[in-house]
Amino acid sequence: MDHSAHAGHGHPRHQDHGHHHAGTERGPQPEGPAAHSSGRNLTWVAFVATVHCLTGCAIGEVLGMVIGTALGFDNVTTTVLAVALAFLFGYLLTMLPLLRSGMPRATAIRLALAADTASIALMELIDNAIMWAIPGAMDAGLDTALFWGSLALALVVAGLAAWPLNRWLIARGQGHAVVHAHHAR
Repeated sequence: MDHSAHAGHGHPRHQDHGHHHAGTERGPQPEGPAAHSSGRNLTWVAFVATVHCLTGCAIGEVLGMVIGTALGFDNVTTTVLAVALAFLFGYLLTMLPLLRSGMPRATAIRLALAADTASIALMELIDNAIMWAIPGAMDAGLDTALFWGSLALALVVAGLAAWPLNRWLIARGQGHAVVHAHHAR
């Protein structure tokens, strides 16, 4: 994946956040929220942030749905488990690179909460609403196309819904931009 549109923000530890850049010899670039203010670049940064967040959500959501279904939990308990794990894994994917860079745990937690809460909450709301709305999806077995197809559809739609939210937040120096602002230090 080419991240060159997202490169060159002048933050030396940016690679610690899991991004790999090519073509960063573009000269001085703005830092912090201003670095993401141009339309195409902002849209790309929001897309990358959404995919990053969706990855954590998907890990937790799938794990929660699989555990709940396999253990015969009722639909409400399965949903609560899936949502809790989606938040946990979403935050962990943001925190791990920060912790590896030497950031104190309390600071990494605070940044992950600030960066991802709105995006994860929206994705989980939409994802689970779709799962509950598709007839039989919550009661389908793990070996059915209905279960996996519904879950895949729900996650894709949730990610598409969160993309404009992340773009809006980043443009205002919020959401994923708070992690990037840390890298600028």
